[in-house]
Amino acid sequence: MGFQRPDVSSLNLPNLHKKLLLASVFVVGAALLWPTQQEFSSQRIPVAIDIDSLLPQIAQQSQAPIVAQPVTPILNRVIERGDTLSHLFELAGIDQRTMYKVLEADLEVLALDTLLPGNRIQFWDNANGELEKLELYFNPAHQVEFTRFDDGSFEVNDIHIDGIWQNRIVGGEINGSFYVSAKKAGLSAGEIQKVESLLKSKLNFSRELRAGDTFSVLVNDQFVEGEPTGVTSIEGIRINTGRRDVTAFQNVDGNYYDVNGQSLAPAFQRIPLNKKYRLSSRFNPNRKHPITGRVRPHNGTDFATPIGTKVVAPGDGVVTMVTKHAFAGNYIVIEHDNKVRTRYLHLSRFLVKKGQRVTRGQVIALSGNTGASTGPHLHYEFIVNGRPVDAMKANIAEAKVLPKKQLQEFQALVRSRTMMMDLG
Repeated sequence: MGFQRPDVSSLNLPNLHKKLLLASVFVVGAALLWPTQQEFSSQRIPVAIDIDSLLPQIAQQSQAPIVAQPVTPILNRVIERGDTLSHLFELAGIDQRTMYKVLEADLEVLALDTLLPGNRIQFWDNANGELEKLELYFNPAHQVEFTRFDDGSFEVNDIHIDGIWQNRIVGGEINGSFYVSAKKAGLSAGEIQKVESLLKSKLNFSRELRAGDTFSVLVNDQFVEGEPTGVTSIEGIRINTGRRDVTAFQNVDGNYYDVNGQSLAPAFQRIPLNKKYRLSSRFNPNRKHPITGRVRPHNGTDFATPIGTKVVAPGDGVVTMVTKHAFAGNYIVIEHDNKVRTRYLHLSRFLVKKGQRVTRGQVIALSGNTGASTGPHLHYEFIVNGRPVDAMKANIAEAKVLPKKQLQEFQALVRSRTMMMDLG
């Protein structure tokens, strides 16, 4: 039966109302004849879902803990006295060939040679039982990580964390020797040695100091996540002998000066050689390997020196390493008094011993061609606060007295630190 339009003309209504009524009839009729949603979805079959039966299963699944399988190292060891690198790799079940691959990657950092008792070493392997990662933990602010490439070689990442530095003032009266008095006040043996080394040209500690003389030392200690790293920096020293003040303050360039801006150490020379030699390879932290395309930084400067060329200390310091390396060859490390460490690789002969104090210009070795070297040369590294920098461009204090502008900035720094030391 079809839809019949009613005759609205016979109704006694105003014209406007008749028009509205007629439009409403058409709308209602169209709605009745329009296909419903079920007609569009005639292929869909409704499925009854028993929600009540599913709820316990869902609850049971949500309560089941997701246990992450921890990735544990195959060897986690605190270095002990007498440990050797080959022994550590043997304990981890890693072959000697892989060890040499790691040593090759370590050439630019030379971290494995610096492991000491109390440091930590960790090895991880992959599904094939190959070394995947090696981690060295020196302190909370310094770790070194080796990671494996697909071709079996390794990448090294030298990690330095700045952390937070906090000042402390250590001081008191001299009673007995300076060493005993400073140790009792809270300075470490290394810090005391640093004070005596800095002031040795200004003060005779054994003859000039008397009971009742005073000292004050401003020390900066490093913390990472609230844990002390053991890394400290001496920023100010003042010793009053009753007749005069002997002072030393560290400038922003890392060097130490008295209150008048006079350097406390001989000027640092830029090149550790008595003559100029051709630069065969410059410092380049972004150097790419010509074959692999990977970034393998060159953290030093190479001088084309004939075998047997005299190598000299560029500044005063203490020899902290005299050793042999499969790839670095014979090499020496010197710690200087201005936050600088210098390294000398591929030497032919050592002329100093570990622990020996050296002065600027002293011959420490003869250059050579040892280790992974393509020809006779000296590889020289200049490291500031643990990070390699270009020795040819570094801010090296080559003058005895600070220039006028730097002197004004330095004296403002001295005033600030002196106030802190007075409060301490």
